[in-house]
Amino acid sequence: MLNASLHLDPARIVAPVSRRTFGSFVEHMGRCVYGGIYEPAHPCADADGFRSDVLALVREMGVSLVRYPGGNFVSGYRWEDGIGPAAGRPVRRDLAWHSLETNEVGVDEFMRWAGKAGVEVMYALNLGTRGVQEALDVHEYLNHPDRTRLAELRRANGAEKPYGISMFCLGNEMDGPWQTGHKTAREYGRLAAETARALRAAQPEAELIACGSSSSSMPTFGAWEAEVLELAYDQVDYISAHAYYEPLDGDLDSFLASAVDMDHFIDSVVATADSVGARLKSKKRINISFDEWNVWYLSRYEASRSAITEWEVAPRVIEDSYNVADAVVVGSLLIALLRHSDRVTAACQAQLVNVIAPIRSEPGGAAWRQTTFHPFALTSRLSRGDVLDVQIDSPVYETARFGAVPVVDAVATHDDGALSVFVVNRHRTESVSFTFPAAGPVTEAWVLGDDDLTATNTQDAPDRITPRPLDVAAGDGTVRVTLPPVSWSAIRLG
Repeated sequence: MLNASLHLDPARIVAPVSRRTFGSFVEHMGRCVYGGIYEPAHPCADADGFRSDVLALVREMGVSLVRYPGGNFVSGYRWEDGIGPAAGRPVRRDLAWHSLETNEVGVDEFMRWAGKAGVEVMYALNLGTRGVQEALDVHEYLNHPDRTRLAELRRANGAEKPYGISMFCLGNEMDGPWQTGHKTAREYGRLAAETARALRAAQPEAELIACGSSSSSMPTFGAWEAEVLELAYDQVDYISAHAYYEPLDGDLDSFLASAVDMDHFIDSVVATADSVGARLKSKKRINISFDEWNVWYLSRYEASRSAITEWEVAPRVIEDSYNVADAVVVGSLLIALLRHSDRVTAACQAQLVNVIAPIRSEPGGAAWRQTTFHPFALTSRLSRGDVLDVQIDSPVYETARFGAVPVVDAVATHDDGALSVFVVNRHRTESVSFTFPAAGPVTEAWVLGDDDLTATNTQDAPDRITPRPLDVAAGDGTVRVTLPPVSWSAIRLG
């Protein structure tokens, strides 16, 4: 058996745990909205057409923040299509996902859903086919209290009070050639700065997110962030980061080490942003909104995309079924996000329901938790107080993509004398004896893993993979657990 240990000191604090780290993403894509959160004909639908079984799972998952309405979708979206009487709303083409958008759910319906789910909304603005005026218009509709035309229109549509949205994305993935309205860094940086200045005139305290690179593998990565921030540094608060991971060519060892790439991505963006700030002689610090991240079998989707020829409403798109290894990687990515809580203060797992999602549902049928639901739910529930600056002693293993990688990765949070430790064993065959110092009683200990790494949860077997109790030995100020191969664990001490 391998051995690893965690060294921690409650006085060594990285940053407070940001509840916004546990965000998600609802895009008008596939069956995320229609057939996901919204299905009026479903037996569990409430008076507004929202599935109460899905809502219950969203609450159980501990989602704090939801980015809406896109994604690639937003770069061609006309927000005004989705307000007013539903019968008069137009059907539009969604060029991003080659589907039809009925606009049956728009901003008012979604804000009602968000209220029921108890989540904050991060609203994405269309800077692909639109610009400053449209951003001001939707902001006026969402947030202005009264007397203006759009505020009174919102009130006439049933929302007496402003929605009070504070976070706005200034477009989506504008560095990507696939994006409707794709721009160069200079074109986008100027538009983002102009839009931000206008929004600040309306809402000085708004938190504004500039588009960073849609992937660290983009040829413009680094240079894009630098040029955009040179133009918009003083007007924005965040730069975004997006990353998706999958096992390429059967390389499970590298896949299990995906968080190494996320760590490097974050550190690179932080260094770039701070370099720009130093050149501008600014005392302001730009944080990161990691507002798209997940496991996504992207190569599988790209191979099938050319076969999509029909224009359908809510087609089944990238409804990946997640296995044990995928869940362990999701748990490890959450560890990386928490570790960087001093700079990553908002994050959104993409997406929430059906589309590369931790929650799946069937029309007229059941909703269930995918394997990836569980590490998110436990981390959201047990992360409290401050993230600690920990040191890990671990053996390493070799990977094709990242070289030598620690077998064990971990993070800890501390609040009012209670400690939570989240730890992953990346080794495919070896268990690890893992120890760390702690004096309190163990109140919870869970492990997620299975001998069959390909096992999934399905409609017929929704609980095939669930966290199971983890045996913990505690005494003399030391906690010892055995981490199975390819597993993610959470331990809470009171």
